[in-house]
Amino acid sequence: MRARSLQMLDKAVSAMIAAIEIYNKPTFEYREESFAVLAINAWELLAKAKYLKENGNKVASLYVRMKVKTASGKPAKCAKYKLNRTGNPMTFSLEELAERLVNAKHLDAEALKNIQALLVIRDSAIHFYNTHPLLSQRLQEIATATVRNFVIASGDWFNVDFSEYNFHLMPLAFVNPGGAAGAIILSREEQRIASFIESLDNGAESKRQYAVSVNVRMNFIKSAAKEAIKVQLSNQPDAVPIHLKEEQLNAKYQYDYRALLAICAKRYTDFVASAAFHAIRMPLLKDQKYAIIRELDPGNPRTATKAFYSEAILTVFDQHYKRA
Repeated sequence: MRARSLQMLDKAVSAMIAAIEIYNKPTFEYREESFAVLAINAWELLAKAKYLKENGNKVASLYVRMKVKTASGKPAKCAKYKLNRTGNPMTFSLEELAERLVNAKHLDAEALKNIQALLVIRDSAIHFYNTHPLLSQRLQEIATATVRNFVIASGDWFNVDFSEYNFHLMPLAFVNPGGAAGAIILSREEQRIASFIESLDNGAESKRQYAVSVNVRMNFIKSAAKEAIKVQLSNQPDAVPIHLKEEQLNAKYQYDYRALLAICAKRYTDFVASAAFHAIRMPLLKDQKYAIIRELDPGNPRTATKAFYSEAILTVFDQHYKRA
């Protein structure tokens, strides 16, 4: 039987997939609210899975304890838990768990702020309603970071591989014109929501792995930012052709062989450039997701060639070597 933490992880991934699928439907008037509810559900399950893992899969570690004293006024030795309306023990909220994980250095503070922003939108959707298009646009920026943070945390905590999923929000899912949105006046309640979100996200470019929000633009630009939506290269004949400029190729395939060895030696505690390493590396040279072979003198039939590797190749090595 799978451990409780892994069972919760499975549910968390399913909830996030459901959130993305609903958000990406062509016509769905309740997309933002539905995404916020399901994404918060996914994050709470993921946080509980991690917390259980760190506490030996003891389910009681998730329960909210009550401070109970004996008749003499001393703290009771036997644990008492706060009960919900059904009589079952109450568990920690997502925000409480996220704060504990941040304090334990398992989660970045930027991810916590992103969760808090999404919680505000979720609470407003459940207990009231959202009407302003600008809030919808803001949610997509927050939602894109939410999905990105979820993928990062799942990979770091449980080595989840999302390559089999189409795990991203459609860039054009939000189609409300900016000019029309700006003509609508925010209500007092909406102003408070917008102000709270702005207090969490200062809008500055961050080099940190996690993010509070991610800017979404309806045009294709070259970006070195890690939070930018990436295009996957493919050799399939029916794939949409995309031509990369020299500087874009250099940015994507940034490691030559020596640089790859150096980063692997630093990244893994058991790395050796042995025959086993080459047995893993060599087949990846045929997949442009991981590497390209470039001519040093393009057009010259006698030119030498050199392999360059993308950062994606490290996700393959992560499955074979122990991270430092």
